[in-house]
Amino acid sequence: MYRNYLKIAFRNIIRHKSYTTINVLGLAVGMASSILILLWVQHEKSYDRFHKNADQTYRVIVNASDFIAAVNPAGMPAGLKEAIPQIKNTVRLSHLEQHLFQVNELKFEEKRVFYADPSFLEIFNFALVKGDAKTALDRVDGVLITQNMAKKYFGTENAIGKTLKIDNGSSITVTGVLANIPSKSHLQFDFILPMSAIANISSDLINNTWTSFNFYTYIQLDKSFIPTPAALSKLNADITRVFKQHVPTMKAEYMAQPITSIHLSPAAQIDLPGHGNVQYVNIFFIVAIFILIVACINFMNLATARSARRAKEVGLRKVIGAVRGQLIRQFLAESLLISFFSLILALIIVCLFLPVFNLLADKDLTLHLKDVGILSGIALFTGLLSGIYPALILSGFQPIKVLKGNNNLPGGNLIFRNGLVIVQFVVSIVLLIGTVVVYKQLQYIRNSNLGFDKSNLVYIPINGELSDKTKALQTALEQNPHTANYTIISELPINIISGNMNVMWEGRDPNLQVVIPSMGVSENFTKVFQINVLRGRSFSTAFNDSSNFVINETAVKLMGMTVDNALGKPLSLNGTSGKIIGVIKDFNFKPIQQVIEPLILGLNKYGGYAVVKSQPGSTEATIKALEKINTDLNPSYPFTYSFLDQDLANQYKGEQQMSKIFNLFSILAIFISSLGLYGLSAFLAQQKTKEIGVRKVLGASILNIIYLLTTGFTRLVLIAVVIAIPISILGINRWLETFAYHVHIGWGVFVIAPLTALAIAWMTVGFEILKAAMVNPVISLKRD
Repeated sequence: MYRNYLKIAFRNIIRHKSYTTINVLGLAVGMASSILILLWVQHEKSYDRFHKNADQTYRVIVNASDFIAAVNPAGMPAGLKEAIPQIKNTVRLSHLEQHLFQVNELKFEEKRVFYADPSFLEIFNFALVKGDAKTALDRVDGVLITQNMAKKYFGTENAIGKTLKIDNGSSITVTGVLANIPSKSHLQFDFILPMSAIANISSDLINNTWTSFNFYTYIQLDKSFIPTPAALSKLNADITRVFKQHVPTMKAEYMAQPITSIHLSPAAQIDLPGHGNVQYVNIFFIVAIFILIVACINFMNLATARSARRAKEVGLRKVIGAVRGQLIRQFLAESLLISFFSLILALIIVCLFLPVFNLLADKDLTLHLKDVGILSGIALFTGLLSGIYPALILSGFQPIKVLKGNNNLPGGNLIFRNGLVIVQFVVSIVLLIGTVVVYKQLQYIRNSNLGFDKSNLVYIPINGELSDKTKALQTALEQNPHTANYTIISELPINIISGNMNVMWEGRDPNLQVVIPSMGVSENFTKVFQINVLRGRSFSTAFNDSSNFVINETAVKLMGMTVDNALGKPLSLNGTSGKIIGVIKDFNFKPIQQVIEPLILGLNKYGGYAVVKSQPGSTEATIKALEKINTDLNPSYPFTYSFLDQDLANQYKGEQQMSKIFNLFSILAIFISSLGLYGLSAFLAQQKTKEIGVRKVLGASILNIIYLLTTGFTRLVLIAVVIAIPISILGINRWLETFAYHVHIGWGVFVIAPLTALAIAWMTVGFEILKAAMVNPVISLKRD
């Protein structure tokens, strides 16, 4: 029986090629779009799940006066393991800025380097393709490298036992080669050095300190631990209790963060890069569902548009004995067949466009054979969802009416059918508004006044021999006209991650605990960055400013001062006592998602970065001058440079990717909606054929007919606008709330988007309606 259903369904599909093409295309594009989005969603939600003990592994984070940090003291892991029975194992990680590695003439500066305890490979299941996991990190001069690094430094040779020189100093030996790190890991590295390598030079490790926060701490719990809310709350309390036993004066609350949730959790202070955004994941998941629903609505509209053409077929089948259930199964068979044809085309589209989508999303997504079962389920669901309504309508035709040639067939419930169209318009309008708002926010970010001039700022890291030649570096910079406008800073003022609790000022509440970011700068800082000094002065070689400070407006407010009376007030930072010599205007030194925090500037004593303000048009000359200085003073280190404005742009890479993806799928959703509207216009034109003929005989013009047929669509658009605008406002506000500073959205957006949707609707239905309006009334009245 079912074989017969499929055979008849296949014949009907082949017979009506144009109808089948439109349906298959709409469903295929909808499915392909949903598959691509769901692959991205699945990727984002599956971070760190490849570890064998992922469910038992947690990262310890601390909240000290709303300063949520991902780092902990060196002595904490061992202390926790000793005091809390549920903790089975611990590991510390330390991430430094960069190291120079060398093999013969090959020399590269590498940034993806960690120091780790020997328990690293016991907790994390990164595949070790060569070496012994139990002893790989035991040697103080050992190193684990990835396959990519093995190929980069040693080619096709076996890397085990090979040596590399690190930072132009000691040699280290490769003790293990790891498989390349999966992209779905929040830990991204190329080198793992043993923690013992810095045990004799790190004061934190030497003193097993509990007051200096510099290490990422991971704990592995016993398998008997069940992570209920109550159990996790007790674990957090136990960790906090252990910390306060060692540091009773500090107000801090600890939390155990599942490693599987790190990627989609908001980035903490001093966190590792590469966090995702759970809000974007939820948004795109909803978009995927809506696109699939819109594709199904498109199918329904086209199917009901054809209902009158299939009326006689239904009537004849019922006359010769077909019951309604058989007809429903027959029409569902057609729907399912179209759905699976669409799935095949969708998979072809996905395979063709997945590389492009990966470039767009900056991911490495793949479609696996194991996903075919899930995709077949989606095709089955899509076929049933989109086919059940037309099947019920078609099977409900009365044979007497259709065989008598009655063209005024029901074609489905009018309210339900109009509801489907409204849903399409709502989705289209919401996506259009969302696209405009995302674009405007990105423009706001690009053009917003950060409080300093980010243009033409070139910087180089002060590393290698430059660290000991700061005076020579300053002299060389001053002597070259292309580099004379420079400053030396401890951190880049775009995401300052350091914070200090040891800050004292006159009148401070002794019970107040606050973490204040600080930054070391040289004398030309405010000039190079063009930061406005509101009162007093910046650092100057004309004065002894080694223990003086400059603070921003927010720091002035925190300290209970005013801009006018702050000058000369005493201030102490990390034991260094001095006075406030200047107040600068607030500027954004963290991503724009965060509010401006208090900031203390001190005279730079430790290097960091040399930042040069190049003249417009002389950037290339500035870079060449910096390269010569590096060659003269730091010949053993490769020359590297960066632009501050590019770093700022990279901070909002996630938002830029979201905008591109959102734009793409908004266009596809509108395209699919247009196919559905086309189907509805065909249905409407067919249903009103005789009415149009009569009206034309009675003197109606083509414009009168067009007005008659488009009024209904216009009404549906207006209803959709009323529904879409509140939904858009709610979604937009929730997204913009993630930014401390964001664009103001005027009502223009909520006018332009609906008008655009209306224009798209008119263009879509215009062809069928115009064709129906121009039919000779004699022909239309003679039909059937």
